[in-house]
Amino acid sequence: MTTSVKKVFEEAGNQISFMSGFFGNIFSRGFEGNEFIRQCFIIGYKSLSLVGITGFILGFVMTLQSEPTMKGFGAGSFVPGMVAISIIREICPVIIALICAGKISSSIGAELGSMKVSEQIDAMEVSGANPIQYLVVTRILACTIMIPLLTLMADALALLGGFTASNIGGHYSFLLYFNKAFSPLTFVDLLPSFAKTIFFGFAIGFVGCYKGYNSNRGTESVGVAANSAVVSASLWIILLDAIAVQLTSVFAYN
Repeated sequence: MTTSVKKVFEEAGNQISFMSGFFGNIFSRGFEGNEFIRQCFIIGYKSLSLVGITGFILGFVMTLQSEPTMKGFGAGSFVPGMVAISIIREICPVIIALICAGKISSSIGAELGSMKVSEQIDAMEVSGANPIQYLVVTRILACTIMIPLLTLMADALALLGGFTASNIGGHYSFLLYFNKAFSPLTFVDLLPSFAKTIFFGFAIGFVGCYKGYNSNRGTESVGVAANSAVVSASLWIILLDAIAVQLTSVFAYN
């Protein structure tokens, strides 16, 4: 077995061990509720402006780009429904998750990496505190909860952006536009898209915590942890999305 293959299996084993430590500390005594709320504020509230602007622009641009083509086929009235289905099923969950991977996962990786370099994590272990419970569990749970909520907000603002783009020429009333947008949507469209954002949030938090918590001692390892957290989280989001789309097509649309 080559060295590279051994490193792959070692990395996989380390991640499984780290994940088992996370699940083992979720329901243990001494849950850090205040730190969890603080992380929800940092991850959720401080990402509202970026996520909101991104969602609005996604709906606005997609409507502007699709309207001329749809009108050329005499299907201009189907634009709101087409935009709503595309936004809610695929575009917003993936794009928002990738943006959060760049903002949140890198931040967590850099923060925990700097704590590792400055030996703050070692000091917590020596003093009898549980760094996994305080640093890791709170951040992963906060990401798992806040990323889906941020995606829902982005979905709503994307539809508002589509309404704004459609009304540049004054075509739709507010009620008519959203009636056309929601009429083709079904529960099958909403549930899978929301469910996969939960896994996206978990991946973003887990990768950021793992890369930062297991970074090397050198000062340059902080930047390496932040960079590798973004790359790994983005790859996991794309992989999880491909799996979710395949499962949805097999179980929901057949």
